[in-house]
Amino acid sequence: MILKSLSLLNYKNFDSKSFIFNDKINCIVGNNGIGKTNVLDAIYHLSFGKSYFNPVATQNIKHGEDFFVINGDYEKDGKIEKVAISLKRGQKKMIKRNGKAYEKFSEHIGFLPLVIISPADRDLIIEGSDTRRKFIDSVISQSDKSYLSNLINYNKILAQRNALLKYFALNHTFNNDTLEVYNTQLTEYGKIIFEKRDAFLKTFIPIFKSRYEVISNNNEAVDLVYQSHLFDDDLSTLLKASINKDKALQYTSVGVHKDDLLFNIEEHPIKKFGSQGQQKSFLIALKLAQFDFIKAQSGVNPILLLDDIFDKLDEQRVAQIIKLVDDENFGQLFISDTHAERTEDAVKQVHQSYEIFRL
Repeated sequence: MILKSLSLLNYKNFDSKSFIFNDKINCIVGNNGIGKTNVLDAIYHLSFGKSYFNPVATQNIKHGEDFFVINGDYEKDGKIEKVAISLKRGQKKMIKRNGKAYEKFSEHIGFLPLVIISPADRDLIIEGSDTRRKFIDSVISQSDKSYLSNLINYNKILAQRNALLKYFALNHTFNNDTLEVYNTQLTEYGKIIFEKRDAFLKTFIPIFKSRYEVISNNNEAVDLVYQSHLFDDDLSTLLKASINKDKALQYTSVGVHKDDLLFNIEEHPIKKFGSQGQQKSFLIALKLAQFDFIKAQSGVNPILLLDDIFDKLDEQRVAQIIKLVDDENFGQLFISDTHAERTEDAVKQVHQSYEIFRL
């Protein structure tokens, strides 16, 4: 799968901008604040229907304008696929494939597989469990439509159960039969989600460890540990046992919405015990493992975006990553950097065609 061309209209800092891309390596270079990351984010937007960096959709519209449009022309399975995303203030976002709008955004997820490696990934280490759950869900969803559907349904039922708990507290009432209807549905969806997350991580963790070994020259042992209430008991039993706590808190305190993924180095949390270089290597290994997993599941080379990677890593680690992508197993690559010469020196080591775009 190749992104052949991209056009932006009123997207972030761009009024109008077009690109014709190389099939292998594309370098977006220029000073800070000129929009390099915004180009990569537009490409991400085309795959996921949202920005990687700013979840508030209207804030991606250029200041002073009423709408934005992103158009991408892809070559996939020997066919040209045209994907367009547009948003007008006060209206719903639209995603179109070959001129036809999707009824549900979830139908588009996985069609254009993509992995991004960015300084913003550090949130996976420093933020709460919600960020790490979203990472797991994002990887599985790109190759499993039913997983995303179950997750959407689970979150819908969870919101309704939480609203019911608040209603009970506000009105000093309680009805176990009504609550049990939500418990049954949460248990059904939660079991599927838990089993799929568990199966995914059993496949994913060895891939991740293998990637980390290469990037770090096998210097230290790392691990990912899946934590879930459902390892202790089935969700139906857990929900019944926690009912008094849930009534007091006015929200659901157990379930797969509380799952976490621990990031460990030498059996200790990398957040506390990992150096900056180790943390960066950990995150890159995580994302390259994501690439490997999605490729194995979909049979398609995901697009790989490397945002400001040279500014965040020492030369040795950059060299390791360049070596990794100098491989036919990788497809199309996009790199943003502030130094054109540094980027060109790096990609010259790779035996692939490349194009440099100066903003």
